[in-house]
Amino acid sequence: MIAVIQGIFRFYMRQIVIGVSRWIEYDLRNDFFAHLERLSMNFFLNYKTGDIMSRATNDLNSVRMVVGPGIMYSITTITMFIFAISLMLSINVRLTIYAMIPFPMLTFLISRFGGMIHKRYEKIQAQFSSMSARIQENIAGIRVVKAYTREDSEIEEFKKQNKRYYEKSKSLIRVWSIFFPLMELMGGLGILVVLWYGGIQVISGRISIGDFVAFNGYILLLLWPMIALGWVISLFQRGAASMGRINKILDIKPEIADDENVMNINDIEGEIEFRNLTFSYNNIKEPVLKNINLRIEKGMTLAIVGPTGSGKTTLVNLIPRIIDAPEGTVFVDGIPVKKIPLRVLRSEIGYIPQDTFLFSDTIKENIIYGVNDVSDNEIIESAEISQILSDIEEFPEKFDTVLGERGVNLSGGQKQRLSIARAIIRKPKILILDDALSSVDTYTEEEILKRLKKFMKERTSIIVSHRISTVKDSDWIVVLDNGIIVEEGRHEELIEKDGMYASLYRKQLIVEELEKD
Repeated sequence: MIAVIQGIFRFYMRQIVIGVSRWIEYDLRNDFFAHLERLSMNFFLNYKTGDIMSRATNDLNSVRMVVGPGIMYSITTITMFIFAISLMLSINVRLTIYAMIPFPMLTFLISRFGGMIHKRYEKIQAQFSSMSARIQENIAGIRVVKAYTREDSEIEEFKKQNKRYYEKSKSLIRVWSIFFPLMELMGGLGILVVLWYGGIQVISGRISIGDFVAFNGYILLLLWPMIALGWVISLFQRGAASMGRINKILDIKPEIADDENVMNINDIEGEIEFRNLTFSYNNIKEPVLKNINLRIEKGMTLAIVGPTGSGKTTLVNLIPRIIDAPEGTVFVDGIPVKKIPLRVLRSEIGYIPQDTFLFSDTIKENIIYGVNDVSDNEIIESAEISQILSDIEEFPEKFDTVLGERGVNLSGGQKQRLSIARAIIRKPKILILDDALSSVDTYTEEEILKRLKKFMKERTSIIVSHRISTVKDSDWIVVLDNGIIVEEGRHEELIEKDGMYASLYRKQLIVEELEKD
């Protein structure tokens, strides 16, 4: 009867506890991913992708093992221990006390080996993260690896990483190989003491043979819980090490978030202003932008040109708060950007960065990314404006063509045009093109700009480019050099000034003439 009841309880305990552990893992993984999505760009500059993935998979599995099997076997061990000790005390108190002699030693072993397991498992997980990061970087950069014939070198480096992981894992196994047998030995010592002292009690007639046999049966019930206790301790130490690594990420506060005094705004008009803006990155003392004063009216097209490293990208990144500007220096519709809800600000901005990223999904899904309820006509229109429609029509599956990782089956120009289509379909109040036409030829660039002109008519647009041909028709042109606005005006005015802009224009005209020849 007891065996039947035990079987029923074990079935439901496994069903409930292991089921709950899976739900906890599910919720924790969702929370972890949601937290990653809220973190600022600086976080991803400091943590490798492989390391983050290791925490989201391997470490989370270790935590699940604690809240599942760890808790389940803890309950079993404690219940069995209380049950067996109670029955043993009912037979003979003194014999029970003698049977418990090894337990102080057991406590010492748990304390000693628990810390060793924790430290060694932390090192294993750190090495696993490092190895995962190495694999991720190699797969992502496989073209570079092959172009520079570094396959053998990368294989050797991975072998070293894998060897370090193997050695660290082996160091933990050495601890286990001592810890588990010692736990079993403590149980065996308890049985040995009972056989010795209990035998004396039976010979002297203080207890009956039946009680002695029953007592031995109960102490044998303790043997498995004592062995299981070692495994449970190992699970808890591994789980604690993994939870510590996960918490290290969860405890990081997003650098860019809604201000406490954020205003109740649901949309923006598109006017942008920079007032006395001087900006420098945390690890750079020299300002990247110096005393920038600039006003971009709603519906205006502003162009920003200048040499590499002059601060063009930094300036436009301050508008959607990809990086945060000093207080009271960047305004949208006359409101400090920090007082506009991030969700509202970014949803009204179509931003095409220098480095285009496409998801491993269909062309259609890449275009409509971030928008809902769009018609097929709107998708076709955005593709037409960005001059990618004819290319899409050549694919066998057209808009349903699945792209490879990072759009590997597209050219650089096609990726940029697809990114432009993605920004256009949002119909944003502010459109930012950060060198978004650098990979397309001049003819395609002219066609895109011609169609964009109509689209940008009612929108505030900012075009960052090295090409004068891209920006010459803009309403206002700003020339940045070393973080300072050195020139500004219309194309004709800047040519007449014969400054940096005019010099860039002449050089590019010469290059175009040489290319024609």
